[in-house]
Amino acid sequence: MAKWAPAGRKARLAFPRPRRIECHAALADSRRGGELDAVVDALRGEDVDPVVLPVGESDADARSYLIEFPLPTEAVDRIRETLSEAGFEERYLVIGNIESATTPHYDRLVERYVEGDEEEERVSNEEILTKAHDLNPQPTAYYGMTVLSALVATAGLLLDSPALVVGSMVIAPQIGAALMASVGAALGEDAMFTGGVRSTVVGLAVAIVAAAALGWGLKTAQFVPSALNVTTVQQIASRSSPGLLTLVVALCAGAAGGVGLATELPVSIVGVAVAAATVPAAAAVGIGVAWAIPAVAVGALTLLAVNVASIVLAGTLALWYLGYRPSYWDSPGSTRRRLRSFFGTRATWVALVLLGLTVLGPGSLLASQIAFENRATGGVQTVLDDSEYDSLELLSVGVEFGTAGLDDGPRRVTVAVQHPVGRQYPELSSRIGDRIREATGEDVVVTVNFEQRSRSGPS
Repeated sequence: MAKWAPAGRKARLAFPRPRRIECHAALADSRRGGELDAVVDALRGEDVDPVVLPVGESDADARSYLIEFPLPTEAVDRIRETLSEAGFEERYLVIGNIESATTPHYDRLVERYVEGDEEEERVSNEEILTKAHDLNPQPTAYYGMTVLSALVATAGLLLDSPALVVGSMVIAPQIGAALMASVGAALGEDAMFTGGVRSTVVGLAVAIVAAAALGWGLKTAQFVPSALNVTTVQQIASRSSPGLLTLVVALCAGAAGGVGLATELPVSIVGVAVAAATVPAAAAVGIGVAWAIPAVAVGALTLLAVNVASIVLAGTLALWYLGYRPSYWDSPGSTRRRLRSFFGTRATWVALVLLGLTVLGPGSLLASQIAFENRATGGVQTVLDDSEYDSLELLSVGVEFGTAGLDDGPRRVTVAVQHPVGRQYPELSSRIGDRIREATGEDVVVTVNFEQRSRSGPS
């Protein structure tokens, strides 16, 4: 008796949906060599329930058959290998979604591949290529949504509104292009990789132009005071002074995108994290251009370049960790031949060039900024560890991004501390400045912002 396995019977039968595989090949009749029997027996040996239908009016000795059977998503790769070992050539194969499966042994497949640990929860190479393509909208929609997200991000930065900045991340379409580049690099698909990189770079360039145009228009029309010091706006300052934590966000976003794309986890949620590492930084570049402040423009551009490279690199490494390789990787041959094939692809060389440019240019600036931040923060903490300042509580340390050659003035360091009511510390900023100069060897201007602590707070 057939067993009914509805989509809602078990929590993981409804999501992911089962796959329906349709195989169409010219297989000889079982009376003349047994190729059809070999395929059917191989499927049944894996607890798969195939339906075999003759197709057309071919000669009985070389008849064409259509074989259909349902599978959990996690079993697709394993069953395709089984079909290949049985002699089936994938000249015609269709993989689609179905709502539920009503076959005698489908529940066994679910126990093996979904609830068990026989296979990792991942999709096939063909499916991941399709998913990556589907995430990238048509050019009109892609660039249109990019412009809109950049305008919202620019408004949010100028208004110092975290809510508006988050709103720009939600509508940004950057995840599709970034993951296309990661998938192309992992699978050795040159056209897909270069297409993803091109879409990412052009899209962010469009975002920068849109942000610069809006910023210039607002400043010219006096909607925003032309004398506004955008470097003092917290939302802008945080995007124009890249640091280690911003790099961690980009790496995590790229890795999460790769894992979500390779499994049945929703990728759309990861899109916000990818946009968080790109769109606000692109808007900050545009603001720096509109206000003609090189430190803001270069700092945000450095952050943007490093984040884009980190997202693509982390996504590629995540896919490699999950077992995705170029199609030629498993072919017979020595390791030297595989490496020759790998380094012979355009995707590999473009990736190496982009990585080299990121490391030599923006990456070196970011490393210098991180090192300066660490020494400056250590200098601030050393001063505050003095018993004279026991009542002070360090809230934050902000360091202006260093742009060698663009600004020969001193670096600016902003320190926020909490102090008791009625206490004054007139020498604190000078002492911190002296300590940072000693630790970094650079000239700095220190600003200390005091926030009063209520009397009922800790002393």
